[in-house]
Amino acid sequence: MSPAGWGTILRLGVVLFVALLIGLIIGRTAAVLAMVLAIYLTAQIVNLLRVEYWLSHRRIEAAPDMRGSWAEVVAIVGRIDRRKQYHKAHVTDLLREFRRLTHAMPEGAVLLGPEHEILWFNPRVSAWLGLRRKRDLGFRIENLVRHPDFVDYLRTGLPAEGVVIQGAGGDRSRWFSFHLVRTDEKLRQLLIVRDVTQEHRLASMRKDFVANASHELCSPLTVISGYLDTLADDEALDPAWRPPVMEMRRQAVRMQTIIDDLLELSKLESNDNRPEDRPVDIAAMLTLMRRDLMAQEHHPRELTLRLDSDAWLEGAESDIHSVVANLLSNAVKYTPPEGTVELRWWTDELGGHLAVRDTGAGIAAEHLPRLTERFYRVDSGRSRELGGSGLGLAIVKHALQRHGAVLEVQSEEGRGSTFTCHFPVQRVLPAPVQTRGAKQDS
Repeated sequence: MSPAGWGTILRLGVVLFVALLIGLIIGRTAAVLAMVLAIYLTAQIVNLLRVEYWLSHRRIEAAPDMRGSWAEVVAIVGRIDRRKQYHKAHVTDLLREFRRLTHAMPEGAVLLGPEHEILWFNPRVSAWLGLRRKRDLGFRIENLVRHPDFVDYLRTGLPAEGVVIQGAGGDRSRWFSFHLVRTDEKLRQLLIVRDVTQEHRLASMRKDFVANASHELCSPLTVISGYLDTLADDEALDPAWRPPVMEMRRQAVRMQTIIDDLLELSKLESNDNRPEDRPVDIAAMLTLMRRDLMAQEHHPRELTLRLDSDAWLEGAESDIHSVVANLLSNAVKYTPPEGTVELRWWTDELGGHLAVRDTGAGIAAEHLPRLTERFYRVDSGRSRELGGSGLGLAIVKHALQRHGAVLEVQSEEGRGSTFTCHFPVQRVLPAPVQTRGAKQDS
């Protein structure tokens, strides 16, 4: 208790003691004590009303001049009020600074509620998407940006890097990227919007250039390869020229492989002439690919096939075949002859899963995030020696994206790698009745 509180109690005790003495002297102890308590209670009520009036009008009224505990109460309330005013001014300054920053930021920002209703947005996104405060506040964002990919992204949060949509603001010549930042409580969500039109145009120009250049290189490379094949098969060729010719022939084959991969990658990145989705018998495809690989001259000592499901997959068969072929080629290429490679296909409540596991050299952790980049090699010298183009995993990534699937890589240096393709559950189909019970090659 504060000194003021002890002083109040002491004064009250002295007053009651004096009243008791006076009551004993005049023989009216109860009446005197009752009168003194009534006067004391009246004084406290008056002080309480003064404090209540001051609290209601403290913006315009000065603090009352009081004594004892009431003075302490007034002082505490005054300190709390000053602290509150300070924090309020501080928060106000922060909000003003935040508004200035959001007005100046090059990205658009939309604050959403738990049901994706619009709570606030900055002028940048207003200009891009045509939002108006008086008209659109409180509306759900998917009712204003009506695009299936955007609606799915709001619902599932996938892909994690966000979605890119053409013409979200009504202008079909512009591309916008949407990325949603969520908190654990999901009471508020921040939607970041970026204009990626220039990046998209540059990427489109790069893809077109690569596709056109690769296509134009095919004809001269075919002629060069033909002459090299003729020279290599000519028995009259000077033995001194045979090694250079064989090396040129090997490099021509490698260049043809790179061009073929570039053309396939360009085809995957383009939405033109996209193969039609059909039911694909994954078990039959893997069985045939295993048989073909084991018939080749160079293959691992053991190539096992685990078919834990007879389910089929809805997709483009050529794309899925390309995915498995590239993953299997990498596994065989980097696994020693005495090593093993395993192909596995299984399904669960999350979808279909196709994994390629090897006992090769493995990959260090720092390389894993960049494996699907074009021409990225963990060991450049070894990849060139083995004839790799550096495009296989990029092809796998784009082929999987077409099917809404993702690639998971687990690897430990010196202990092998596992590449797993996770397909969404809506693409998993039950096997036709006539194929069930068929004997599986493993």
